[in-house]
Parts: sequence; C-alpha cells; structure tokens
Amino acid sequence: MSRKKKKSLPPGPVMVDVAGATLTKQEKKRLRHPLVGGVILFARNFQDRRALCELTDAIHEARDEPLLIAVDHEGGRVQRFRSDGFTVLPPMRRLGEIWNRDPLVAMRAASDVGYVLAAELRSCGVDLSFTPVLDLDYGVSKVIGDRAFHRDPRVVTMLSRAVIQGLGLAGMASCGKHFPGHGFVSADSHHDIPVDPRSLERILHEDAAPYGWLGDNVLSAVMPAHVIYPKVDKHPAGFSRRWVSEILRDRLHYDGVVFSDDLTMEGASVAGDILARAEAALHAGCDMVLVCNRPDLADELLERLSWDLDDRAVERIRHLMPRFRAPRWDALQAERRYQHARSSLQSEIVSG
Repeated sequence: MSRKKKKSLPPGPVMVDVAGATLTKQEKKRLRHPLVGGVILFARNFQDRRALCELTDAIHEARDEPLLIAVDHEGGRVQRFRSDGFTVLPPMRRLGEIWNRDPLVAMRAASDVGYVLAAELRSCGVDLSFTPVLDLDYGVSKVIGDRAFHRDPRVVTMLSRAVIQGLGLAGMASCGKHFPGHGFVSADSHHDIPVDPRSLERILHEDAAPYGWLGDNVLSAVMPAHVIYPKVDKHPAGFSRRWVSEILRDRLHYDGVVFSDDLTMEGASVAGDILARAEAALHAGCDMVLVCNRPDLADELLERLSWDLDDRAVERIRHLMPRFRAPRWDALQAERRYQHARSSLQSEIVSG
C-alpha cells in the first residue's frame, strides 16, 4: 500500500520572532501555526555562527514547507550580526558620499555590499534581509539618518539597484523600505506617530520615485512606513488602502510582496489592538504582517485572526525564498567571488 504524501502547509500572513539562540517548546508550536509564514531574527538570536546555523536549521525544519527567515541587516548601525567573521558593513550614506566623488566606484561598492551581505547571511541559513532603505536623506529623520543613501532619488535608485544586484548574485531577494518615504519627518515611528504634511504629487515626485523606477522586476518586496500623510489619507501608509492598493499596486503597478512594518511599534498604535492593526494592514493590501518583541501579542493575534492568503499572495511570498542552495560558511570563504568582493569592498570604502 502506498503512503499518501503529506501536503505541505503554505505560508501564512504573520511573521513572528523568537527569544534566543534556540527554539523553546512554545516557539516550535507557534511556528507550526498555519497563520505563521516567517520568522524575523534579531541580535539577541546571535551567539556565534554555529549557533545561528543551528537555529535557522531548526526554524526551517519546523514546517514541511520551510518558513521564510528574515533579518534587518542593512549595514551601519542596523546590522544584527557583526562578529565571528561577519563583515562589518558601512552605512548606506557612505555609498552616497562616494557617489558624490566617483559614481562608478560607488556602484561597484554598492554591488559588493549587497553580495557580501547576502552571501554571509545565506551561508548561515537566513533567506532575506529587509534592505535596501529607499528613504531620501533630508538630514532630519532620527530613525533613518545615515541608513539612507542620498537626498537625490535618482542616486538612491542607482545605488539601491546595485545593492539589489549584489543580493541577487548570492540568491537573495530584496525589500525596499519605507514606502512612500520616511526621511522627511524627524519623529521615529518606533516611539512616535510621525506626520508628513506634504502633498501626494510632491511625495510621488521625490520620495516614492525609486519604487516606481525599480518596480517589481527589480524590487522583490516593499515595506510601507508607519507614517501618516494627511493630505493623502488619515491612516498610516501601511494601514492605508489608498497607499498600498491604489497607489503602490495600481498606480505604480507593483506586484511584489508587501510587508507591514512591526505592528508593535508606536506608529502602529493608531489602528487599535494587535488584531485591529493586523486586519488594517491586510485589508490595505499587505501580504504579511510583522509582530516583533511581543510573543504574547503574537499568540493573541494567531488565536484571533481569521485570514487566508489568496493564491497570488502565497505565490509572491514563496518567490522570496532563495532559488539555489548557498555554500556554508567555510566553503564561502574559499570562493573567489566572495574573496574579491570583500577585498574590493574594504578597499573602496577606505579609499573611495
């Protein structure tokens, strides 16, 4: 008698986190919940490379269809893993400074950044980094700061394209953030509710321009900002059907994955409790919502949320998974492409 093949569970619309370097019994149970589609890692999940690999292996093995493992690993002050061999990457503003002197050197450096970043993460089992930051550098944002490439949206587009090319060489997708732009407001949406008073036309002409120029052929995913643009909609962009469905999807013709930013941030509080926040983001057009640093709220959401991703959303999320197997760390160190990129990056950043 032949055994019936077990049907794999498709990804769900919720991305959760884990507390430490190993999975607890409760976390394993949470990861098997049908509404869970991914896991985001933080610096607290990193003891060393070996432990990180064991953790990502355990997360991938939690489901028949592996969960998407993501991390905020941009370079500069937002780089979760910085020791035990990981290359310390520059803030993206550094690439913009190099551009001002030599655009060709900046483009090479940006591609090297993307490749080294992705190759090192993938060798440890991480599938996706939430990068690049596409916000414009107005010099006023507390949370963006040197995470932004440049003030000029054309330069941001060129440098981010080069970073994305580097990511792709290592088999990693990309996620542009924070749509339509977080750089103009000084408030930090982790702790405040930022309000951007500008018109739709001005925002589309400047801050949102890189999203239209890159499109879903280049940019695999987008993360909207927890910023309110009252001349466009009373809701923060990530909870706004006007921004996500009408402007990003329809007007800019974007068909990649849309992630919400962390629903536990202060900028998300205007939508209500954790269920109301998730439902607002999903109804706006997001494919997946993030619940970080609050396992109690993650469990509450998983218990209360009723939401089935449509086939197109499932397909989009699955498309973020790497298309080929990455070499483990020791094998990566011996690869000429990696050696050249890391060496060139160090030279370009120091001398650029």
